[in-house]
Formats: sequence, structure tokens, C-alpha cells
Amino acid sequence: MLTRFEKKTVDAGWLNTNFPCMMACPAHTNAGRYVGLIAEGKYEEAYRYARDPNPLASICGRVCAHPCETACRRGAIDRPISIRGLKRFLTERHGPESRRPVDVTRGRAQKKLPFKVAVVGAGPVGLSAAHDLALMGYSVTIFEAAPVAGGMLYLGIPEYRLPRSVVQAQVREILAVGDTTLKLNQAAGRDFTIAGLRSQGFDAVLIAVGAHRSRDLTIPGVDLDGVHKGIDFLLNVNLGYQFTIGKKVIVIGGGNVAMDVARSAAREVVRQHVSGAEEQEPSKENVAAVAGKEMMDISLSALRLGASEVHLVCLENRQQMPAALEEIVEAEEEGVILHPGLGPKRIVGGPNGVTALEVQRTKELFDANGRFNPTFEENSDFLLDCDTIIMAIGQAPKLDFLQPEDGVEISKRGLIAVNPRTLMTSAAGVFAGGDCAFGPRLIIDSVADGKKAAVGIDEYLRGVSHPEADIEVEVLNRHSMPLNLLDLVRQEPPMLSLDRRTGVTEVELVYDEETARAEAQRCLHCWVNTVFEGNAQDGSQCLLCGGCVDVCPENCLELVSLDRFNFEPEVMEQLIENEQLLNVELSDVKAEELGVISGSVMLKDETRCIRCGLCAARCPVGTITMEAYNLIPVEPTGLISIESIEAPLRSPVADRR
Repeated sequence: MLTRFEKKTVDAGWLNTNFPCMMACPAHTNAGRYVGLIAEGKYEEAYRYARDPNPLASICGRVCAHPCETACRRGAIDRPISIRGLKRFLTERHGPESRRPVDVTRGRAQKKLPFKVAVVGAGPVGLSAAHDLALMGYSVTIFEAAPVAGGMLYLGIPEYRLPRSVVQAQVREILAVGDTTLKLNQAAGRDFTIAGLRSQGFDAVLIAVGAHRSRDLTIPGVDLDGVHKGIDFLLNVNLGYQFTIGKKVIVIGGGNVAMDVARSAAREVVRQHVSGAEEQEPSKENVAAVAGKEMMDISLSALRLGASEVHLVCLENRQQMPAALEEIVEAEEEGVILHPGLGPKRIVGGPNGVTALEVQRTKELFDANGRFNPTFEENSDFLLDCDTIIMAIGQAPKLDFLQPEDGVEISKRGLIAVNPRTLMTSAAGVFAGGDCAFGPRLIIDSVADGKKAAVGIDEYLRGVSHPEADIEVEVLNRHSMPLNLLDLVRQEPPMLSLDRRTGVTEVELVYDEETARAEAQRCLHCWVNTVFEGNAQDGSQCLLCGGCVDVCPENCLELVSLDRFNFEPEVMEQLIENEQLLNVELSDVKAEELGVISGSVMLKDETRCIRCGLCAARCPVGTITMEAYNLIPVEPTGLISIESIEAPLRSPVADRR
């Protein structure tokens, strides 16, 4: 494919609509690019696109909630591209867990800076921030309370979903970047304080402690033997500690985590019995998604621990459950028995522990004002027999390590208040991100928080500005797509057969090469777009022949008379203010002339365009082109030279404490 590059002014808002998968990804991974490269068989180049913005790419290839797939334009036609599955295909080939790893950080580390940064917590936020800070040249020390790194990646996600070897390989890769040190079994409040880290010479501190405390359920009987909190259950199982579980388990929750607990519990029972700040409001979508993951993880873990029966009780009906549909189906396939639309009333038991859960049928979840306020049907109570109950009703951060001298403000919601742009707290030089600042977060959101915190710390310590990426325009010649593009059917990631889903064996498997390329062929190449701007090389302009309209398979083009348009005052104002950006659309016509002169207008429905390129191929005078857009990172601006800051800035930074 022949190409040429041009320097053009492109409206960022319009461009973002062309990258729905990338814009939906909090870390802005250019998913379309690596999917397209997989279709071409260029796997190493594709891996670099997947890994470059995301230091946890191997992990996300297995357990990401994939908001990119939700946004995928192919989903409006039939089903979205299996983006997460394709990412795993790449990391299995070139990630740190593979036999042929590709070091995407080689040669990228900057000259060492005279600053030290402490990161409290080795979860996705802390690891992501440490990775980017090390590349910038900072000396980074990570303090982790647990005996292992990874946070909830290691402690909360069951191994059958995320192998520990993958987490360990990803952590090793991050620790190998620049000057990075990991200190395990170092708990904030017990072994150090935030103020103490500043006095030890750390120029900035990032608090990334996650949310490792289970929320409580206030019903009678929660103190009985055999009643457990979901996070405690997962932490014990994932650290390999002994955890006694009964034969008949009930998981109380409504999201994916409860399902995983049920599945893990079944496996353990088998093992045991057979052998600047602002208060940030947590995202309702994220809270629901994380709660769903917790519910599913607990349910399925219970099965893997050996429970003969695992029941899941949740307030929501089947359609309202926050767990992802594929998680619900997977849990049912493995034997989890769902009881949607039920609310726990009390836990029944005696000296020997729990014997049953009394439930009642949900009438309404929300009141007239749309607030969560469950009501229940009268005389609908009944008992569900059990010998173990695990509560998967949400997570919260544990912030009792913060002291008044730290100067870090806690919001009314029990979260750390931060500046949403920089993630700096009310204490200068102290930053926070992830669950402890925003409530339960998706893994990819936490990765993005870590990257944002690294930029905020860099701006604070060096006084630099991190500008938006430059846009490179690539004009394509002979662009084409598969002729049977719309007939290609989604290839689901392969799954382990039900009879083999025991212990820690990974359930979702990886694509083979043929299937991966077949799935990648379905991509609509959203980073490419049709541009109608004339042929600058020979001065040709549109002939109004309508050939492009006739050949368009999606009927997304229409050639209409200008007098059919009514230009409202606010539209005219926008056209005048953005005349430079709209010079192609206006084609040498002043905005003020619209509605006065006669002419024709080409209308295009961007949402229906499949980037097939037939219109460009059909145009007899070459006034239609297919252009691809690349985002090129820009170095920070306003940078003070290292030589000028090595001595003088040490004192001012200390003063800002």
C-alpha cells in the first residue's frame, strides 16, 4: 500500500469520534491499530501498539473489562471485535510471559533525575505510575504491605482467571525499567508514615493502596461461624492460606466478584473435602462492574474450593445484575445456582455455625426519586439451607494509616480527595489514585490513574507541561477492505471444557494464529476516514457525478442541494469561529455566504461508514482520499535543564512539604 504523509490541522473532537475503541480505553490504547496489524500477520509491531501505552498489557489481555469492545463500531453491525482476546494473543507471543519477549522500553528511559518518588502500593496504579516515572528518569521505591506485588491482581483475582506467573512476569518487567525498587511487607502506618517518607527525602509520594476492605452487611446473624467477607475469602485463597468451607455455600452479592467467589469456593471444598483537592464521586458504572466481578469471582472460587453446591443471592433481577452477561453464563455453566431478585433478611444458625439464609423477594430497587432504596414483598420470606455464607457486597479503602501531620484530606465518602487533573491531594507533593481516591475502579482505569499520577508528579517536580499528542495524517493509496467484510463472523476466544475446570487451571484459552487473524479481519479500521477535499496535485475538484453515492454499500453518502439547509445562528457562529478547521468542508466559501449562494453539499453519516474505500476508488478525478490518523507523543515542554536543577531545586522541593 503506497502512502504519503501530510501536515494538516485536524479537529480533535472530530478525530476522537473516529477512534471509539481508543477513546473508550482509559489508557488510550490504539486497539484498532494492533487489531489491524494482527490481520496482516505483523505480530511484533502489533504488540508494540498494545503494550506501549499500557504497562499491564499482559494482565489486561486476560482480565480487562474491555470498555473498548463496548465502544467498538463493529458492535453496531453485528458483534464487536474480540479486542481483549486479540491482545492476549499478542502478549502470549511477545509479552514478558512469552518465550520471545519484546522490550518496548529499550532506549526510552531518560537521563536520571535528581528526584526520588515513593509509591505506596504495588497494585495496578502503583505499578503503572512506577513504570512511567522510571522511564522519565525518576528513582522510584514501591512499598507494598503484602508479601507479593500486584495488589488485587494477585490477591483478589482467582488464578483460573489470571495465572500468578503472568502477574509475576509483568511485575518483573516493570521493576527492570530504570531505577525502581520494590519493598515487600512494608505497611503504611505500621512500618512508615506518609509524612515520614517526605522526611526521608522522597520528593513526592503516590498513595495507591486500593480497596482491600469488604463492606459490611447489617443483618442479624453476620457474626455466626461460617459467615465470611468476600475480600477476606479471596485474599486467603489467593495467598494459599487454609480456608475452611462447607459443602453448601451461599454467596450474597450482585456482581462479577461474587460469581468468581462461588467458583473458587467449589474448588477449595473439593480440595478440602475430597483432598487539590476535590471530593470525587465513585463512578456508578465502575462500582457495579467491580461488584459484579467480586460476586462472580467468589462464587466460582467457592466451586473450585470444593463446594458441592454454590448458590448466588442478589437483590437485582437477572436483567439488572451488574455482572457481565458472559460472567453469569460461565458461572451457570460451571454449576452456580442463581437466585436473582432476593434480599437477605437474616442469617440463621446456632453454636455450630450458620445453617440457613432467610431471604425475601425484592419488590423495587429504587424509590420514586431514582435512589437505591430496596423494598420487599410482604410475606415472601423463606429459608435457603447452607453451611457457609460469603458476602460479596462491595469494597472500600482502608485509610486509617493517614495521620493529621500528613495533611491528606479524606472526603465524606471515605476516599482521598484529589485534584482530578493532576491527582495531587490536599498535601503538596502527595498524590493518590485508583480505588482509594475514586472508589472501585476497573483495572484499566487504575492503569490510567497511574499514568496520570506520573504526569502530575513530573509537572510538580520539574515544572514541565505535557502537551497533547501531535496528529500525523497518512494519505493512503489503493486502500481496500475484505470484500466479505460484513459477512465475517466473530470468533469467540476458546474456553476450557467444563470437565477440566478444576483448581487453578485457566478457563479462557488463547486464539491460535488462524483464528486470531480471522477475527482481526473483522475490524472496520476506524482510524481511517474518507476525506472529500479535492486533488491538490492537479487542482481537480468534485464533478458532482454522484458515483461515490452510487457505489457506497452502506448508503452513508448523499449529494443534496445547498438550499435544503437552514443555518441557525449558533451554527453560523461555530462555522465562523472554526473557519480554519472547516476550510475543507466550506471549500473556498465564506461561512457568511452560506444560505445566500447556490451549490451542492455532500453529506456523510460517519456512524455508518465501514471505511471500505469504494468511494475513493470510484471517484474519476481523485478528489476523495482515504486518510489514516496517527497520534505521535510530544515531549514535555518548558523543561528546566538537569544541570540547573540538581542543586537548587532540592531546597524548594523540601520547602513545599
